[in-house]
Amino acid sequence: MQCPYCHHTDSRVLESRSAEGGQSIRRRRECLNCGRRFTTYERIEFVPITVIKRNGDRESFDRSKLLRGIMTACGKTNIPQQKIEALVDDIEADLQLRSRREVTSAEIGEAALQRLRHLSEVAYVRFASVYRQFQGISDFVAELAHLQETPVSPELVTASHS
Repeated sequence: MQCPYCHHTDSRVLESRSAEGGQSIRRRRECLNCGRRFTTYERIEFVPITVIKRNGDRESFDRSKLLRGIMTACGKTNIPQQKIEALVDDIEADLQLRSRREVTSAEIGEAALQRLRHLSEVAYVRFASVYRQFQGISDFVAELAHLQETPVSPELVTASHS
């Protein structure tokens, strides 16, 4: 680590502690050349994910955009904020684990639908209506029929009502 005062590259760590809610490490250092002290932060570097939109445009993955969409779908369903945040965290973690750095918006939408299906059928249908661009009542009927074809296990039903 280069000293910000004399630009010498050797320093010793005096103290290390967790910072930013465990997302980084704060290190207090002392330059071995000039003796001055300075602070550094060590963070995990996430490789940016590029989302390929339906129209072919590319943009950086925006966690807050996904969170907003899911929160809108979950509105007035009494799903705790922590469960919604955990769902978005789970999707984002899956994206970070992929070897590909580009993902289609369709893949993100399907991942959200898969998780919402187990969390709340109401939120699932709301999200699907926007994501799949329902044009009328027949689209809703078809989606509801699909939901009825695939039964949810009893523990998932109980979890979605708690």
